[in-house]
Amino acid sequence: MPILSSYAQKKKARYFLDGIPKDFRILEVGCGNGWAGNYLKEGGWEHYVGLDLVPPADIVGDIRNWKNLGIEEESFDVIIVFEVVEHVDCFDSCYDILKLGGQLMATSPMPHMDWLLKWLEAMRLNQKRTGPHDSLVYFKDVSLFKQKRFKTVGFLSQWGVFTK
Repeated sequence: MPILSSYAQKKKARYFLDGIPKDFRILEVGCGNGWAGNYLKEGGWEHYVGLDLVPPADIVGDIRNWKNLGIEEESFDVIIVFEVVEHVDCFDSCYDILKLGGQLMATSPMPHMDWLLKWLEAMRLNQKRTGPHDSLVYFKDVSLFKQKRFKTVGFLSQWGVFTK
């Protein structure tokens, strides 16, 4: 794992995950290598589900097809989308399956700094992207949710917690 990605995972765990109540139902969209799910399961969270386009996710498929994947409307307390929304606009789907008062926890590149992330990837300092960043968005422009917390990290990334 590239050094910047490893460092970011530790920071994300503290900023986002540690404060989630242990009994909450959690969906991670784009669970990838499973680091967040492993962290949560090892920490005692029992109601975690990982979704990704490829195995070994608990649910394999596209979040935009949530109805066909057996996911129920308003069924999760927390949805995690770390480094996902730049690949696919899934805010509508997340809104539909998040409980009223639930939280969407998101990270994504700052759109105007994506060029630098490409350079860091080329230098093998940051994790290689899994697909194009066709859906880059500034979190301040996300209108479905109420923004609870927001911060810019290292002028490259935006971290946000939204509520429904």
